[in-house]
Amino acid sequence: MAFLTDRKRAEFRGSSRTGTEHFWGQTISAVGLAILVPLFVFTFGCALGGTYEEVIAYYQRPFPAIIAGMTITVAMIHFRHGIQVVIEDYTRGLQKKFLIIICTCIAYAVAATGLFALASIAL
Repeated sequence: MAFLTDRKRAEFRGSSRTGTEHFWGQTISAVGLAILVPLFVFTFGCALGGTYEEVIAYYQRPFPAIIAGMTITVAMIHFRHGIQVVIEDYTRGLQKKFLIIICTCIAYAVAATGLFALASIAL
């Protein structure tokens, strides 16, 4: 029988090296969204209710297009970090890896689709 301290038994177990990375990623993207979402709502509200041509002309201007693009990007980064933490907390093994890959692909696909749509409007 080995006599080990609690610290010695806990070494090299768990995710003690990556927890802060997810926490800071979530925190930074949350602060970014706290700034971007009101700006997006303000810029989107100006275009709301307009005709198709008016909305296209509005999003061809740089400020609304940049705000929309930044909001899409930061929101999908925030989603990816958040869903990864939830999946890591509630699933194990191969299912965990599969769900993280699928959700990451979904986040990047939504971001790419939104940015492509925005670029095709703006250009």
